[in-house]
Amino acid sequence: MNMKKILLIVSCCILLVSAAQAQALDKNAFSAKVLFLDYGRPNSIDNLDITNGLELAYVRNINRWLNVAVPLKVGVVNVPDDINNRTFGSIDGLLQLQYAKADSSRLIPYLLGGAGVVMEEELGANIQFPVGAGMNIRVGGRSYVNLQGEYRIAQEENRNNLQLGLGYLHRFGKLDADGDGIVDSLDDCPNEAGSAATNGCPDRDMDGIADREDQCPLQPGKKRFNGCPDTDGDEVIDSMDDCPEIAGIKKLKGCPDADGDGIADKDDDCPDVKGVASAKGCPDADGDGVADARDKCPNEPGRPEYSGCPYSDRDADGVPDEQDDCPEEAGSAATAGCPDGDGDGVADKLDKCPTVAGPYEGCPDTDGDGLHDGVDACPEQAGIVENKGCPELKKEEKEVLNLAMRAVQFETGKATLKPESNQVLGQIVQIMGRYPGYKLRISGHTDNTGEESSNQVLSEERAKACYQYLIAQGVEPSRISYQGFGESRPIATNLSASGRSLNRRVEFDLYIE
Repeated sequence: MNMKKILLIVSCCILLVSAAQAQALDKNAFSAKVLFLDYGRPNSIDNLDITNGLELAYVRNINRWLNVAVPLKVGVVNVPDDINNRTFGSIDGLLQLQYAKADSSRLIPYLLGGAGVVMEEELGANIQFPVGAGMNIRVGGRSYVNLQGEYRIAQEENRNNLQLGLGYLHRFGKLDADGDGIVDSLDDCPNEAGSAATNGCPDRDMDGIADREDQCPLQPGKKRFNGCPDTDGDEVIDSMDDCPEIAGIKKLKGCPDADGDGIADKDDDCPDVKGVASAKGCPDADGDGVADARDKCPNEPGRPEYSGCPYSDRDADGVPDEQDDCPEEAGSAATAGCPDGDGDGVADKLDKCPTVAGPYEGCPDTDGDGLHDGVDACPEQAGIVENKGCPELKKEEKEVLNLAMRAVQFETGKATLKPESNQVLGQIVQIMGRYPGYKLRISGHTDNTGEESSNQVLSEERAKACYQYLIAQGVEPSRISYQGFGESRPIATNLSASGRSLNRRVEFDLYIE
């Protein structure tokens, strides 16, 4: 390579530096390094000495992780066909992948790779592909010591080489410590990335108001509200607006007041009618604090605990609670405030016949037997006091019941009624019809022949058979009950056939509850 070419390369380096300085941007940097060149070891040649060179480079920062570098190099090298310091010049295009937590990092390591053209005095141009790593060590505000090593793969034989460099790197322009594109001298928040709209300060909600001045940094708002939103546009910010989605009045914390009574609709029990605060926004004609709609004495001042009346009358029957025997149920003064459903002047709670008017403890005496209907077991059939107002059974009717105990017959060992039982059971049906106030109890019994458990079941089934027969003949089921007692209640000895016959029986007992 002749001297003119070397001078041309140096001139290009000078122009590159001048251009970088003229741009004066913090993303531009210039470096100068001394190079140590080895063409022997990469090509397995032992007699080639290490030589030196000079590198000038322009470095452009793309982002936090990536730089583009254009180095220009001149120097001398020892190669197999010329071991006496052959001159060379080169230009490369490189990508640097750097690791830096921020622009203020003291140590910034990087990896590099790219391609370049190397020009030798006799060989001419050859293409080489450099790969390697480096480190920038901060020694001042924009000044760094640069260490770099690269292995260059050449397209020409015996031209692979190692290059180690030590030098200086300088960034031009003003510093931007937070990397937000705004130089520190113009950045109100130089250590926090922000936007141009907020002079370099953070603005998380992107409303154009810096977080440090924004009272609502996570919600877009308006400048006149210090960055807070006013969704309903009523000049009350949402955080202080009790009704943030409905336009209202400032003095009511942003809530509407439809009736204009000074009470916000959300707190107004009567939002469409003017009222007073003491009655929660509702009208209160007597001014006692109880809204007219709930005031049982709307034109007479009273007390809230008495529903607006001057005295307590919880059931609103006109009888004060202290004089009302039934304060929770409306009544009349004649019955001390208690209900009187049949209007006979006897309170229901004391009335033995609360649904039917009567003079005897509130009851009539329908059958005129001297017992009123409230205590008369047979209110529609005259009877005697000793029999709870029911007529006494006639002698012949009692005999029918006694006869039925022996006359009702069943198939042997079964609960099947024999036909001859129908007559006496029919007579019992007639007696039940004549005495509607009486009820019938049916009891089944057996002798001790066979297993006790089997006898118990048989007695119950025979009592039930009589029960079912009577119901089938029209007797109300509610008037009849039945039960089996097995062999537990004998009325004669089980040691004789006649005794066992008497013990096998069904008893019929008419009674009054």
